[in-house]
Amino acid sequence: MDVKEAEERAGQLREQISYHNRKYYVQDAPEISDYEYDMMYRELQQLENEFPQLVTPDSPTQKVGAAPLNKFEPVAHTVPLESLQDAFSEEEMAEFDRRVRAVVHDPVYIVEPKFDGLSVALEYRDGVYVRGSTRGDGLVGEDVTENIRTIRTVPLKLSEKLPMIEVRGEVYMAHDVFYQLCARQELNQEKTFKNPRNAAAGSLRQKDSRITAKRTLDIFVFNVQRVEGAALEYHDQALEYMEKLGFSVTPFYRRCTTLEQVLEAVREIGEMRGTLNYSIDGAVVKVNSFEQRHILGSTAKFPKWAQAFKYPPEEKKTRLLDIEVNVGRTGVLTPTGTFEPVTLAGTTVSRATLHNQDYISEKDIRVGDTVILRKAGE
Repeated sequence: MDVKEAEERAGQLREQISYHNRKYYVQDAPEISDYEYDMMYRELQQLENEFPQLVTPDSPTQKVGAAPLNKFEPVAHTVPLESLQDAFSEEEMAEFDRRVRAVVHDPVYIVEPKFDGLSVALEYRDGVYVRGSTRGDGLVGEDVTENIRTIRTVPLKLSEKLPMIEVRGEVYMAHDVFYQLCARQELNQEKTFKNPRNAAAGSLRQKDSRITAKRTLDIFVFNVQRVEGAALEYHDQALEYMEKLGFSVTPFYRRCTTLEQVLEAVREIGEMRGTLNYSIDGAVVKVNSFEQRHILGSTAKFPKWAQAFKYPPEEKKTRLLDIEVNVGRTGVLTPTGTFEPVTLAGTTVSRATLHNQDYISEKDIRVGDTVILRKAGE
């Protein structure tokens, strides 16, 4: 096979593999067997090994990780990755709605989950992935281009050759992947991550992207930061367009025209929390029209066209199996309760501090009691 034939075949294989990656990892709808996929992947690897000049940055074979970095370079965000003002009650959401309606006429809202991961920006030039960065402080983040390249649900080449597009997403670790990672860490007597969010953040900020590649991270993309070559007027239109380009977008959102519809959607997302294989810590309510967003503007800290609803801490009932008393270095006695394991915010919990004897006496805590557990800091 000469170079020209190899180049043509490699291009076909990249296109086919990228298509099947999306069907498998994003849509959960594989069309070929693992064996057929592996054979295509191996053929592409062999071609690229035989003709190294054919290796491209967007090749599926380049998702295995690059050489270790000495440090992360700062990245100034062209469009700030803003944080959102929080609402903790339906009354606060109603106040947000009143503020919006005082400025714009008949707003339409999009309500979607607030993912609990690490916020990132992905930049593409001529349809090819060129840079990935963390949110940082919203104005300046860190360059994690090679680490993000290893995430299977990040397309390295888009379905359209746009001059430029930058999107924002949330990198996360699925709960089942998190449990497997913790089991491996415990087996190797390594320090375990406290929750999936910490695991995602720690995995993405590895100096060696080959470690990141082994951590099986995922991403949901939820916003177009800036774009050249496409005219977008509404957020739901942008979500559909990003999915068409090959991104894994937020899997659930509701289009609402009234406050009551917004609150119903917020409640619906809240009820979904315990059934998902990833962590969410709220719902985000956004004005759909980009023109209305421009009119509403932003404060020094937050956009006025969006608000995050934070749910009360997740609670689970379980049974107290035993009370152990541990002696600290200073001789202080600390009682710890052991419980039937329950899952809270993506973490399996089977132990919790009971503070001291006064706390136990005051609450009349006894072995065999049914108790309610809540994660601190949630």
